[in-house]
Amino acid sequence: IDRLDPYAIHLQHEYGLYEYRDQRGIGDGNEGFLNLLEAIGNYPVIVEPHTVHGRLRDFEADFIYKMCQRSHLVIFKCHYQKWRLDWNFHGKGWPTPRNIMVIPHGARPDKRWAVHEIPKLRKEFGLDKIGLAKHLVGMIGWIQSNKRWNILLSIWKSIHDEIKKRTGQDWDLLAAGTMRDPDHKEDYEDWKKEVQILAGKGYAHYHEFVPRGEDYYKLMAICDFIVLPSIDETQSGTLARIIALNKPFITTAPMEGLTAQTLESEGGLLFTTKEMLKRKVIKLACDQRLRFELGENLKRYLENVVSWKVVARQYNEAYKLARKACQSGNAVVLDMEF
Repeated sequence: IDRLDPYAIHLQHEYGLYEYRDQRGIGDGNEGFLNLLEAIGNYPVIVEPHTVHGRLRDFEADFIYKMCQRSHLVIFKCHYQKWRLDWNFHGKGWPTPRNIMVIPHGARPDKRWAVHEIPKLRKEFGLDKIGLAKHLVGMIGWIQSNKRWNILLSIWKSIHDEIKKRTGQDWDLLAAGTMRDPDHKEDYEDWKKEVQILAGKGYAHYHEFVPRGEDYYKLMAICDFIVLPSIDETQSGTLARIIALNKPFITTAPMEGLTAQTLESEGGLLFTTKEMLKRKVIKLACDQRLRFELGENLKRYLENVVSWKVVARQYNEAYKLARKACQSGNAVVLDMEF
């Protein structure tokens, strides 16, 4: 770091940075990370932690407090995380850090395909030769235990039949992704098998791919809307891609950052029970005007709030604030949310 002599040091949300585990698997309680912040404190330090839950365990609260003390600026992804932190700390009798800035999860502004380009994308993945329906509901991304594909899979046939009854249209489920964590192998194999059973009956299709790069966007673009049935998430790269594509979506609530961004963008629907998910999928499939309205809301949200063109300026401002604090010795003091 001394050789680089950086303008600022931005520690991103990489889990491996935070806790060191020895050969026995015993963790250091994030002490190594806190020591690192102290060691590089003569440079402007910005920390952007990955997961800041609305309700913090004592260990998490203590770590965030100490992290804020050792950083010139801390970046959260969602506004609720900042005002909930104030509530959490107030309840413990602790002062709330004032060096916290909210910068939303950025989304690409250059990943939108027109309707007339979709057949070409289908052909690219060989989806034009398998009898796939014209309309698709997508579950696209890493197949993980917290991304509960089985919720939609268990009710998809009845959803498909009801949409067909109401509209006369065929809608298929496109489930695409692969396993990320070997610990989730059992769920991955079970859910993949469920999709393949549905595929054998003509209701769905499974496409194995690694959810990274251009293909991730393209497979989502093929779908009319996306279902993201997550049960543990505070922020989501998957949702950032959905927003980039202006794709209407349905996701679980209440679910921290997913719910916050759904409300802020007005671009998706929320469910909290299996029956509610069924109703929302049917509703969105049967209402083209609603899909258009949600897509337009996402377009505005992308262009005005989360586009990297907008977010990059906020990061530049964060770096300037951190640098000024480091050079002057005066702490960054930002307004509270409420």
